[in-house]
Amino acid sequence: QTQYKDFLSDFKVWDQLPHAKKWLLFPQNIGKRLSIDETSLSNGELYTILTNKSGKGRKGTIVAMVAGTKAETVIGVIEKIPLQQRNLVKEITLDMAGNMGLIAKKCFANATRITDRFHVQKLATEALQEIRIKYRWEAIDQENDAIEKAKKSKVNFESKILSNGDTLKQLLARSRYFLYKAKTKWTQ
Repeated sequence: QTQYKDFLSDFKVWDQLPHAKKWLLFPQNIGKRLSIDETSLSNGELYTILTNKSGKGRKGTIVAMVAGTKAETVIGVIEKIPLQQRNLVKEITLDMAGNMGLIAKKCFANATRITDRFHVQKLATEALQEIRIKYRWEAIDQENDAIEKAKKSKVNFESKILSNGDTLKQLLARSRYFLYKAKTKWTQ
């Protein structure tokens, strides 16, 4: 391994060696459709990675890799790519983080910014979850009030049973799991 690194490869004379721990830049890999995201490779260290979508993860996919997610730092590295090349980018996919939006806007002014579907789905799922929980608490409160009213009237309380055999409270508790299940996997 050291034989290869020290003698057979060009590692010692690699033009990116002096700054490789902070950033890597491969302007020759830039394309019309890019993607930018942060990732944690090891020990919780965050990196911002700019990739060419047409590379499909193979050799030539990485355009830039920068330690950290600070917009100013990432912009400084990406701006080392000539403006003429950056202006050829038509589309950049990113998450909803403000720093990624700023990087895309400053570095690729002509590109259409597209929010990553995963992050949109995650946000929608969280919103749906909040609504489900709100309705569940309302159902619990209504049932508790009905139980209290029945006790005062000395009447036996019976929860309304829905057509599937659940009470509203049970349905709202269980719905967390089937709200996100594909229709093809539903059971009776």
